[in-house]
Amino acid sequence: MELITVTIIALALAMDAFAVSIASGTIYKKLKIKYAFRIALFFGIFQAVMPLVGCSAALTVSRYIRTFDHWLAFVLLTAVGIKMIYESFKIKPAGKSLDPAKFLVVIILSVATSIDALAVGFTLSIITSSVITAAIIIGLITFLLSYIGIFIGSRLGHFFESRIEAIGGLVIIAIGLKILLKHLIFL
Repeated sequence: MELITVTIIALALAMDAFAVSIASGTIYKKLKIKYAFRIALFFGIFQAVMPLVGCSAALTVSRYIRTFDHWLAFVLLTAVGIKMIYESFKIKPAGKSLDPAKFLVVIILSVATSIDALAVGFTLSIITSSVITAAIIIGLITFLLSYIGIFIGSRLGHFFESRIEAIGGLVIIAIGLKILLKHLIFL
């Protein structure tokens, strides 16, 4: 059950990177595999590292928040989910596109798409007993979806972008609710 929950979280967290990957793919008329690989690799690494940073920060204060950690997980995951849903409906300005394969741009995009993973990292030790395994799963799923997303973007454009991000937000909220209900009903 733990693996299923971590996989669902990984899929939901990867939706931001997937949506950005689709948008990034639209920039290229002739997509080079090395650009797709570079973007996906950075997204995957950042999505894997940020939950570890968040979890480490949470562990330093765990003894102080143990009595209400389930509420904290619910609030954080719900906030992340609402933000993802809001961002999916926000009108993005059209204009000059930045090349997402350039080093500075891919770093900025990687940080921007992994902030949610940082917040989820605060709750990761509640969800799983193996935080490192969870981070690896999150990173791999993000890498794969980002890689695929770039090719989808180069073929289909922006059609899927905002819908996927909204679905990811709903899934994150549902997981937060599951954690809260588990603690309230079974403890």
